[in-house]
Amino acid sequence: MPPTQTQSVTDKLLTLPLGRAATDFLSFLTVEAGLSPNTILAYGRDLKSFLKYCKSGKISQLQQIKPALIQNYLRILTTDNKGESSIKRSLVAIRMFLRFAKLTGLVEDDFSTTLETPKTWQKLPAICSKKQVIDIINAPSPSEPFYLRDRAMLELLYATGIRASELAGLKIPDFNIDIGYLRCLGKGNRERIIPVGKAAIAATVEYLTGLRPKLAKPFSNDYLLLSRTGRPMGRIEIWRLVKKYAIRAGMPRNLTVHTLRHCFATHLLAGGADLRSIQEMLGHVDIATTQIYTHVDQERLRSIHKKFHPRP
Repeated sequence: MPPTQTQSVTDKLLTLPLGRAATDFLSFLTVEAGLSPNTILAYGRDLKSFLKYCKSGKISQLQQIKPALIQNYLRILTTDNKGESSIKRSLVAIRMFLRFAKLTGLVEDDFSTTLETPKTWQKLPAICSKKQVIDIINAPSPSEPFYLRDRAMLELLYATGIRASELAGLKIPDFNIDIGYLRCLGKGNRERIIPVGKAAIAATVEYLTGLRPKLAKPFSNDYLLLSRTGRPMGRIEIWRLVKKYAIRAGMPRNLTVHTLRHCFATHLLAGGADLRSIQEMLGHVDIATTQIYTHVDQERLRSIHKKFHPRP
């Protein structure tokens, strides 16, 4: 995790009661657990919110944290219209924190296993048709100064299904253009190899030869996608640009980078790719995570059956 990000989270935690234990916990996740920087930052934000709640209830010791306190906190998150996935992640962060406290001898009992996990509905991911994706890819105008970069960015997102953070961290040596694959470092620092199609390769080569040399500075450090200042593009900037071009292509305003990831997986599945291969390319640890796309494809097949079968 970049030091500035770690410091920004832990400094704020240290100003709260229980903050030292929470800071030690985040350090443990960084050094021992091997979680991704974004995951650790998310857990840090969740813990900061929970510790603020503890402070408002004059809870200053780990031993004062009880199941009823946590259940009340989760109910408050629900009334604040927090998403089910956010509430579930908050509970996971609290559970892990309590287990760490037991492991390090800060508390005698670990009641985290008795906490009830909120049930989450399995929501089908929003996807676009192949034509809609092409419209998004074609949205950058050749007259714009960063056309080559943005076109390569969009082509790579759809061609590989990588996350915005993974694309932001991609370096030129990670992309073997001659063979047609890239090496991606995903969640938990797990490495995976993803094939890249001809269209994405051509767009990337055009960017590497036509624009990147003009953007590169001594501090660019071989990062593939560069901002106008020569610094590596961040995931937030990638999200912003994807939304910009999606709106320009007439897509809903809530379309995100992850939508292109969903399109990548769903279109592969519809084209006949097997689920295990898609799982490997997406970097999912559990095949159950990838199986959501079978439901998306089943909806498509059901609509086709209803439309064309003589006895629907």
